[in-house]
Amino acid sequence: MNKNPFEARVEELKKLMKEKSLDSVLIFNQANVRGLTGIDCDNACFTIDTFYTDFRYVPMVHRLAPYLKDGDIKKIKVKGTKVGYEGTISAAKLEELKKKYKKVTEWVDIGKEVRELRAIKTADEIEKLRAAEKLNDEIWSAAQKKFKAGMTEREMARVIQHLMIDLGEGEAFETIVCVGKNAAECHHVPDDTVWNGKEPVLVDMGVKLNGYCSDMTRNIVPVKPSKLYKKVYDLVLEANMLAIKAAKPGMTSGALDKVARDFLTEKGYGEAFGHSLGHGVGIEIHEAPWAAKKQKTKLVPGMLVTIEPGIYLEDNLGVRIEDLILITEDGCEVLSHSAK
Repeated sequence: MNKNPFEARVEELKKLMKEKSLDSVLIFNQANVRGLTGIDCDNACFTIDTFYTDFRYVPMVHRLAPYLKDGDIKKIKVKGTKVGYEGTISAAKLEELKKKYKKVTEWVDIGKEVRELRAIKTADEIEKLRAAEKLNDEIWSAAQKKFKAGMTEREMARVIQHLMIDLGEGEAFETIVCVGKNAAECHHVPDDTVWNGKEPVLVDMGVKLNGYCSDMTRNIVPVKPSKLYKKVYDLVLEANMLAIKAAKPGMTSGALDKVARDFLTEKGYGEAFGHSLGHGVGIEIHEAPWAAKKQKTKLVPGMLVTIEPGIYLEDNLGVRIEDLILITEDGCEVLSHSAK
């Protein structure tokens, strides 16, 4: 019988059950189910030892997780009176569960804790994430050669999207392309703004490969940038590199955010850096850990986090530089290698 490659996570879930005195857990979220079993299924419930699904997916369960029992998702067995569930399920779904399992007297939201179990990646997941980020680098290189003056932001985004479909599994998130002052909107939606070939361009992109996401932000810098743009770009780049150099196991994710934030604040641009430094990446594009102010998650080897400081000056310009890093035993490894 095949060994469960996610056994460590399942054991941590069992510990969580013990700590919270839970009799059962019901895991419905597709990303969480996959992160605990390796099975990507849009109609499933995992209950520690049983994978409940419908007829369509049973053979896949047998092939990928023969160590698990399978059951009919319409006949989920719930033990005891105190049950853990994910608060991200719909209110309608929770009401359905309450009506179906009337002996349950307490429903405990363990969604946050379950998501955190996926923060430390397995060796196989790390290799898949490396491959996804490598492909993202290759797509960025190919896309730049296809960009031409006169293209709109939508057309430039479409170039990237087509490459992601041809070479990977499509976008990990909707590609962001910002021409000129549109980059001051940090999550600008590509529109019909035309690139004249001379203005700066900000691109935030990630391809999905083998079910795992990648993430990176790069800028097309003008041959002759304005003095302000050059100053801002250099500051963001330094903040990015300072945070990468500082990243190591044992520090908190909030302390990592503080490295870049304090630097940009000292240079007079703290208020122009309005978002967090970064986030985890995996099956989903936004996962734990969160590198944000006051976050106390301790970084450990196997965690991935983006390093993406930015400065946004409304109606003028915007710069963000983002790399994906892996926390290692003595520091970090940068997975994105595109020139910046």
